[in-house]
Amino acid sequence: MLEKRTRFGVFLCLAAGVLAGGASAGMNGGIRAITRPSADITLSFVQPGRIAKVYFQEGDIVGAEQVLVQQDDGIERAQLAQIEAQSNNTSQIQASEASLAQKKVDLQKLEKAAAREAATELEVEHARLEVTIAELSLEVAKLQHEQDQHKCQEARIRVEHMQLKSPIAGSIEKVHVEPGESVNALADVVRVVQIDPLWIDVPVPLTRSRTLKLGQKAAVEFPEPAGRSIEGKVLFVAAVADAASGTLQVRVQVPNAARRPAGEDVKVSFSTE
Repeated sequence: MLEKRTRFGVFLCLAAGVLAGGASAGMNGGIRAITRPSADITLSFVQPGRIAKVYFQEGDIVGAEQVLVQQDDGIERAQLAQIEAQSNNTSQIQASEASLAQKKVDLQKLEKAAAREAATELEVEHARLEVTIAELSLEVAKLQHEQDQHKCQEARIRVEHMQLKSPIAGSIEKVHVEPGESVNALADVVRVVQIDPLWIDVPVPLTRSRTLKLGQKAAVEFPEPAGRSIEGKVLFVAAVADAASGTLQVRVQVPNAARRPAGEDVKVSFSTE
């Protein structure tokens, strides 16, 4: 039994030595990690509808705010035109203002007549009530006009939501729809990715991660051409370590003007500055 325990203890020591040697070799030759897009967004419509146009194909490069996919918005645009005409119409306000002005003139005349005892107090009070009613009518007309403008803004937003714009400059990775196809709200329509710059989430051993700082330089070695290294920088250092592996996630950002695909196996080493 003692011999078995001794052999098991020797085995544990050897295994610990191999693991320690592997970690050290990883640090000397760089830490292996996988590149990924710095942005990966799947766009959806907020309401169901029929696809009218798909402006780009998979692999196309797009700029921020470019329209990618358009729903059929003919009915919504017709409704918008009607609401815009209504919101721009101020005739009711003008009529209410004219009525109020006339009521005020009538009141002044009656007040002067009452001063000469040519009009009764009841007639004057009635004229004052007419002025108050005209003032309220003007307020109602203004409120209605303001509500019409809000409805117009809502209709514009509804029309705008019937087209998908790219929130980033990137490339079309996947198009899930075809023109003429009907889609449900929140269904996947188009996927846009940004690979310049690339991001790399590096599992850095805790003993090394303590010295890393935001903005610190990092060398990223790509598999092809062999030995080619591109300078990046530390973008993020996690606050919580992975206890199982004894590592801390560090995000490195590296420029990618050559548009290398995301998903490559790379090696990352950090400067000692």
